[in-house]
Amino acid sequence: MHRPILILDFGSQTTQLIARRLREAHVFCEILPCDAPEEKFRALQPQGFILSGGPASVYDPGAPQMPAFVLESGLPVLGICYGLQLIAHTLGGKVTPGNEREFGHALLNVPKPNNLLPAGSHQVWMSHGDRVEALPSGFTALASSPGSPVAAIVSSDRRVYGIQFHPEVRHTAFGAALLRNFALRVCAASADWTPANIVSQAVADMRAQVGDGRALAAVSGGVDSSVASALAHRALGPRLTALFVDNGLLRQDERASVENALRPLMGESLHVVDAAQTFLGALKGRLDPERKRRAVGRVFIEVFADFIRRHGGADFLVQGTIYPDVIESRAPERAAAHKIKSHHNVGGLPASMPFKLVEPLRFLFKDEVRAIGEHLGLPSDLLWRQPFPGPGMAVRCLGRVTPARLETLRRADAIFCDELRAAGLLEQPHAPQDSIAQAFAALLPVRSVGVMGDQRTYQETVVLRTVSTQDFMTAGWVPLPHDLLGRVANRIVNEVTGVNRVVYDLTSKPPATIEWE
Repeated sequence: MHRPILILDFGSQTTQLIARRLREAHVFCEILPCDAPEEKFRALQPQGFILSGGPASVYDPGAPQMPAFVLESGLPVLGICYGLQLIAHTLGGKVTPGNEREFGHALLNVPKPNNLLPAGSHQVWMSHGDRVEALPSGFTALASSPGSPVAAIVSSDRRVYGIQFHPEVRHTAFGAALLRNFALRVCAASADWTPANIVSQAVADMRAQVGDGRALAAVSGGVDSSVASALAHRALGPRLTALFVDNGLLRQDERASVENALRPLMGESLHVVDAAQTFLGALKGRLDPERKRRAVGRVFIEVFADFIRRHGGADFLVQGTIYPDVIESRAPERAAAHKIKSHHNVGGLPASMPFKLVEPLRFLFKDEVRAIGEHLGLPSDLLWRQPFPGPGMAVRCLGRVTPARLETLRRADAIFCDELRAAGLLEQPHAPQDSIAQAFAALLPVRSVGVMGDQRTYQETVVLRTVSTQDFMTAGWVPLPHDLLGRVANRIVNEVTGVNRVVYDLTSKPPATIEWE
């Protein structure tokens, strides 16, 4: 049994990045909500605790509090941002609103080296409005920043550390090393959490959950559902059936490409259902993104249930839910976190379903999923397909979702992606960090005046979006060559009926999300 480092989630949108950084160091960790029952924590036999950041102030009524057993356990503790302030507040220190809020880049000064931090000045990422004014008894300050006189603390006797900045984000230069130091030096954890171990654990978990039952795997042809299905196939063998649903919201030629990619892997266990009219009917008249996502989630479940009734029973549904889906949907186990949007396979699911969910990738990031897929022997062209949301074109076709508008969007999206591939910019395995991780077109319900053939037009707008990201929790926009953008725009307005304007999205995540809805 792997003893984890437990990460207590106090509602930060980057809590899962803490886990990702530890896993990059091959350290096993798990995330639990800060108010989970004590027996759940103790049953996991942790080697240490990390307290995440969060949106609250520790002195506010109703703010999440420190579980008593964390400090009573005698195990190492690292508090991050809210976690630091909670340590100080709980143990008798003083936390107050800062004179100046500190968000973004800051310079950290570390006078002396310690178990976590090298000495010197370092760029870190801050995100807070409060600060520690007085230390608890037995603690010393390790570092400071212009907005935080106490930016890191330690009680060496108790092996309790706190830092005001966020080591989990890429903007903190030595953040990954800090978390690795805490895990390996302070907690004495083992660095043996590898793709092989993850696969072994996932297979064992699925066999335990499904028992002697049967399962249906929901396959979209994307990376996540393909890897989840491959894991389920290894765990369940002939007791697994895979179903690909053509929901009418796919990219151009998507159905054929998915079948061609998956049929050699799954053979006769792969079934295809055409449910386009059902999905389009459910989306008719829906303009709000949340209503779209919930409608798609509901109809998927209805289609799965109908298939099971007609082709033999299954008690479980395997789907490729991953960490970012859970984070943004604020699943029930993350009650302290803010909801960003309902992913169709998390917050978009109906309350009552005729089967139980099996989600072997639920707490993994996209790059981890790809690493597992490589370990399982999935083909590279399948693992590096462009990410595609479960609701498909429904959340890229802003406003009304109609067959005509979907066709317009498909053609524009295909032109954009074809030009990126021709330029060697798309779907490159093990591409550098600043390369394109996702690219697509969205259709806006915004009409503008144009002129074509000396005639006035009043047509819709296509927006192009490319982002670079390692984990899909944060993302930057990619500065494409101007001649490429010009060529794409020219082709779209000439080849796609109903579009007379093309724009390029220059927004990072945050403040935007990657998808438009």
